[in-house]
Amino acid sequence: MKHLLFLLLGLASSPSLLAQSTAPALKNAAFAAHMSKDYHRAGDLWKQAFKLRGSKPTAGEFYNAACSWALAGEATNAFRDLDRATLAGWDRIADLKADADLASLHADKRWLPMLHKLEAAVTHTEATYNLPLKRELEAIYETDQGSRRAIGPLQRLYGQKSPQLDSLFQQMQVHDAQNEARVKAIIEQYGWPGASLVGRTGSMAAFLVIQHSDLASIQKYLPLIREETKKGGLATQNLALMEDRVLVFQDKPQLYGSQVRTNTSTGKNEFFPIADEARVDERRATMGLGTLADYAKGYGFEYVLPKKAAAPVKAGTN
Repeated sequence: MKHLLFLLLGLASSPSLLAQSTAPALKNAAFAAHMSKDYHRAGDLWKQAFKLRGSKPTAGEFYNAACSWALAGEATNAFRDLDRATLAGWDRIADLKADADLASLHADKRWLPMLHKLEAAVTHTEATYNLPLKRELEAIYETDQGSRRAIGPLQRLYGQKSPQLDSLFQQMQVHDAQNEARVKAIIEQYGWPGASLVGRTGSMAAFLVIQHSDLASIQKYLPLIREETKKGGLATQNLALMEDRVLVFQDKPQLYGSQVRTNTSTGKNEFFPIADEARVDERRATMGLGTLADYAKGYGFEYVLPKKAAAPVKAGTN
């Protein structure tokens, strides 16, 4: 399964609530159901989310839905969503072939035709790419994310203040500095390496590297990131994270609640200050994000949205 960072846990399962849910909330619930191994329910929730007006499913979301259906034993639904993922631009052929979630589909007579269709679509699309640059950025993506994927397992094995974790962070700093220097050079030469030039993973690699840089660098490249988002090359969820990061760096309240810190007094996670907090979920919905309460659960703490201030009561005239 292509685990999307912005899809986190939580949503009650009552039919009446789901009927009133937004697409981001349903997508969050689908991801949570998948992680709980309730695969059939996950597939149904993805299906509901895709049907909602304004849902705008991504290739990755169609792919995730296919994984849920495959694990639920619903091969027909899985192949349908893999076809939709292909049409939406899914291009990670190696991931698809190696994904254990899809293993049950390999013996199906529809597997090879689907795979050939995907390979043909990727070959056609890549004809317009700068392939050497695409491969270089994809390698940067793996370097950036590989060390970060190792943080959780090392923490569980050796603890937060272990030599092993310190070594990983030192290695991460070296890789981040190398990646930042290279990505900045690429941007100077080509402009923002957008999805139309290097594919979505390549463009995302540039985004992640800039995200992990300093405030001055983020501010310099933020207009290019906004423009790439308008073109559809980057997800609005990623732009929301970057916008929040800039505000937090400037000691200003964030807009979407994406930035979390550990309270030094309590040792518990909490959000950095949020502007107009009572309406944060409304802003999150415009960026394709689920509720802040669901997001908080992914960081291991509970959150209750403040109530909106009541409108002042006007004095009577009689």
